[in-house]
Amino acid sequence: MSLFFGDRLADRAVPPTGVAARLTVFVAAAMSFLAIFALAMSLTAGRVASSWADDLARSATLRLPADIDQTNEALRAALNVLQTTSGVASARVLEAEEQRALLAPWFGPDIPVETLPVPQLIEILPDDDGYDAAGLRARLQAEVPGAMLDDHGAWREPLMQAAQRLRVTGWSVLALIGAVMAAMITLAAHASLAANAQVIRVLRLVGARDAYIAGAFVRRFTLRAGLGALIGVVVGVIVLQVMPQANVAGGMDMDFGFVGIEWIWSLAIPVLAAIVAFAATRYAALRRLKEQT
Repeated sequence: MSLFFGDRLADRAVPPTGVAARLTVFVAAAMSFLAIFALAMSLTAGRVASSWADDLARSATLRLPADIDQTNEALRAALNVLQTTSGVASARVLEAEEQRALLAPWFGPDIPVETLPVPQLIEILPDDDGYDAAGLRARLQAEVPGAMLDDHGAWREPLMQAAQRLRVTGWSVLALIGAVMAAMITLAAHASLAANAQVIRVLRLVGARDAYIAGAFVRRFTLRAGLGALIGVVVGVIVLQVMPQANVAGGMDMDFGFVGIEWIWSLAIPVLAAIVAFAATRYAALRRLKEQT
């Protein structure tokens, strides 16, 4: 409780206004604002990657040879194989419009799919038990020469690796933000201690201990940092809320920011900022007071 109420006599050793006070509040607000976006980036990357990976894991694609003369025969043979394969819940032939939509980003919306040697695609959905991909590939090679089964494994692994790197980057940025804030608050505390050297000498003459004097600086700077961090978080949350919703590949909407219980992380930032300020100021105050002895 002493951190919140403190000692009025000791508080007089720390100026309530001035460059050090404004710098502490500004640095805490700016770093917390950046922390909100670094955290949002990390959480969003993990959420989107997990969603994509789940979608890819729930389906597979069978690509038939791009031979117009043999397409119907190959299609019948492939469907027969899939319908008699244990673990395959359904097999759906993609319509021309669906294939045109898949090719539109590269060839434009008016590509004549029906007259081009475009491979026929079949979407495969497994049941709860799944199917034997190796066994299915062997059957397809024997009965439908040239058919290619893609279980999306080659897509999932790089996607999860990229998401992991983004998570690590996000947490690394958060650690760097904390280090910068600690350094800036330490400098502000040193400046405030130096500016109040005469007051500190008087306090020592009347019997004040270094821990008592340091406590006043620690309390004032911790509260300043907590207030600044709270301001930065509020502004950051407002900016996240007004950001437009992005639409990513596959037509999936991506909510950049926090979803559900993830909002609790934004509440933790002011607390963490206050802890960083407490540790940095205490270290700086005790070291400076020792040097001034």
